[in-house]
Amino acid sequence: MQARGRRIGAIERGLAALLVAASCAACTVTASDSRARSVGGGPAASGSSSPDGVSTPERSPTPTPSASSPKPSATHPTSTSAARPGTALAALAGLAVKGRGPMTGYSRAQFGGRWPDVDGNGCDTRNDVLRRDLTSIRFRPGSDCVVASGRLLDPYTGQVVDFVRGQATSAEVQIDHVVALGDAWQKGAARWTADKRVRFANDPLNLLAVGGAVNQSKGDGDAATWLPPRTAYRCAYVARQVAVKQRYAVSITSAEHDAMARVLARCPAQPLPR
Repeated sequence: MQARGRRIGAIERGLAALLVAASCAACTVTASDSRARSVGGGPAASGSSSPDGVSTPERSPTPTPSASSPKPSATHPTSTSAARPGTALAALAGLAVKGRGPMTGYSRAQFGGRWPDVDGNGCDTRNDVLRRDLTSIRFRPGSDCVVASGRLLDPYTGQVVDFVRGQATSAEVQIDHVVALGDAWQKGAARWTADKRVRFANDPLNLLAVGGAVNQSKGDGDAATWLPPRTAYRCAYVARQVAVKQRYAVSITSAEHDAMARVLARCPAQPLPR
């Protein structure tokens, strides 16, 4: 009986040892899982895998702007309020910005027709400008007014144009109204007196001798629709337009203002011509 009791006791002690071992194994697994959670900062996050197989968390998607998100306000390309006095940029700030009127009633005759002699010097305006802007001038025999030939450095293109008076050649050099007559008509000139329109059309400040082809390409365009192909002359060109529009109170459109401001922003010290 004693031997039997010893066998039963041995069996019970073996079972108890097995139970303890199983319990310790479970504790080890639980501890390992806890350490893994502690290192990861919490439950495993979903994400992409790097080449070495380590899981990396996905980036949060970039928020997309909603319809209620604030939008940048529309502003003019450059500020004219702080421009230096006497510059074209400062004068631009004083021009009235309005809409464009109709061309109804416009004709070249509304501005005095062909070139008159407005200053009474015995020479018409076209020849006055040719004499001012051309070099190597020769006059018609017996005249100190009519330009027979000369050489023009076209400010709009930078090209040299040889001028020879004649039916087939005179148009190679034309006199451009820097502020076009049609543009002025739509922005105030339609309401002027006839005398003011003639002064405007013959004002040397508003006149330049240029190549015929480039003058035709300009038409009645303002700074928003046409600028000289020669970019180096654009500051001087826009400054002259501003000066003319200031002198005669010709308005500008919003698009024209912005185009002028963009040009003058590259040359803020450009003086206003007189």
